Amino acid sequence: MKAAATAAAIRAGRLSAAEAVERTLDAIAARSPAINAFTAVIADRARADAKAVDAAIAADRSPGPLAGVPFAVKNLFDLEGVTTLAGSVIEKGAPPASRDAFLVRQLRAAGAICVGALNMDEYAFGFTTENTHYGPARNPHDTTRIAGGSSGGSAAAVAAGLVPLSLGSDTNGSIRVPASLCGIFGLKPTYGRLSRQGAYLFAASFDHVGPFARDVADLALAYDALQGSDTDDPVQQRRAKEPVMPRLSVGTKGLRIATLGGHFAANGLPECFAAAEIVARALDATARVELPLAAQVRAAAVIITMAEGANLHLPDLRTRPDDFDPMTRDRFLAGALLPAHWLAQAQRLRAAFREQALALFEEADVLITPATPFAATPIGQDMIEIDGAAIPLRPALGAFSQPISAIGLPAMVVPLADPAAAGTTNGLPIGVQLIAAPWREDHLFRVAAALERAGVVASPSPPER
Repeated sequence: MKAAATAAAIRAGRLSAAEAVERTLDAIAARSPAINAFTAVIADRARADAKAVDAAIAADRSPGPLAGVPFAVKNLFDLEGVTTLAGSVIEKGAPPASRDAFLVRQLRAAGAICVGALNMDEYAFGFTTENTHYGPARNPHDTTRIAGGSSGGSAAAVAAGLVPLSLGSDTNGSIRVPASLCGIFGLKPTYGRLSRQGAYLFAASFDHVGPFARDVADLALAYDALQGSDTDDPVQQRRAKEPVMPRLSVGTKGLRIATLGGHFAANGLPECFAAAEIVARALDATARVELPLAAQVRAAAVIITMAEGANLHLPDLRTRPDDFDPMTRDRFLAGALLPAHWLAQAQRLRAAFREQALALFEEADVLITPATPFAATPIGQDMIEIDGAAIPLRPALGAFSQPISAIGLPAMVVPLADPAAAGTTNGLPIGVQLIAAPWREDHLFRVAAALERAGVVASPSPPER
């Protein structure tokens, strides 16, 4: 059951929060092992929270807009009493968190109930969630294939119907890539919109946090609940809440929608461009625009995130190098050795690209691109052929998300309702990326809701297992 329907049933007395939690815990026990989504289940706490929601309803107190809705979080978010792993073994020795992360507290204040923590790439440095310590997160649509990353467990858990909502983080595409590959909705809000307090950061100048869901209304419910001012995150902007739920029925009239060409019309397989074209046709988006610096800024994003990540982990790289996944360790070591003038040039490119993009929003409100260059690939695959050349698969997954992360624009991935129409292998899911100007998440939700009403986007159901 989806979040809005669950909350409505609980408020109406057709379902208790306790029943919703037990169903969720049973589903996790039965189906999570096949996709390796959860790294921790907090059953006792979830049952206690459910009891509190049911007591509030019995006492005729408001249980909140997400009354009794189960959710789970990427295991880089603090959960009180649980050790925050961030996908690593190094953090296993850290003390349990003393309080919940801000976004967890926001969802709980809205009545939602956290049931556990989810698998991810080590320290969020990856696009596939092939975690060498805890095993790979598996795609519910084909468990031999990747779920995407680094928030792979978060996407897999929602796609499999284990929870209706989850939280992830997005540095270079870690919400959008798994949303595309698992066939669900994922939102990366504007940089600084949501508080990152209590989230283990990867590259602070790029890190975003946001929700996953299986439909637009659920995503909007979660996003509205997550908004709120928090002085513990220095980059969060002090803006009033801007709810998007009231905007879902507005439609797209008056919005200028264009497709991004150039870099965003290359570097992928035909299936990703077919998906973007299906969405563009449905929106009658005939305009095509370009961001000429996108390819260079993608390289700049790699340089900056590697350098920032390396700086964060230098002590452990010196004293515990063998406790890292070798691939993660080598990337961080490379980041530590980058020349300072490379980093300076990357930051200059980033600033120029931001100016270029903001100017583009003078003529367009929403931009359409593919979300990922291809659908989910087999676990363990290292290379992929694009335009006749074999290239490393893992970095290729960020081709269309990384430039957008570099400048903090809000972006949403919407799953194609009929991915077979785009030509994916065996009808595997694939998503499309919608991009808006800073602080205009409402534009993304208006477009996504219109596409959903038209039957163009929807979360396809995985096979029964």
